[in-house]
Amino acid sequence: MLKKDDILRIAELFERRKMINESSLEFALSSARHNKDWMRQLAYIIRAILIDHVFQDGNKRISSALIMAALENQKTDYDPYAVDRAVTLIIKKNLTSIEKIMGLIKDATR
Repeated sequence: MLKKDDILRIAELFERRKMINESSLEFALSSARHNKDWMRQLAYIIRAILIDHVFQDGNKRISSALIMAALENQKTDYDPYAVDRAVTLIIKKNLTSIEKIMGLIKDATR
């Protein structure tokens, strides 16, 4: 399961560490801890970052990197362009449904 420090390390890769909605990330991490399914855990975190704008800047890049890191950690093949499309769709459609976010992440796998 992703921890706050893991997320901040990825954000630092993009020189984006300034959080403006830390409580949303804390809530997402708490919700994720109550689930055993890694994909559902990831969806909670991605929803918080993209929809609640956890970071001042770079939320899309951070989310894409988190999704790819999680998929690699699970040894799951994915299409990086499909990950990008999934992140864009979540934002454009303002998706809050964990099920729909999970579906988009699954669609990015091969």
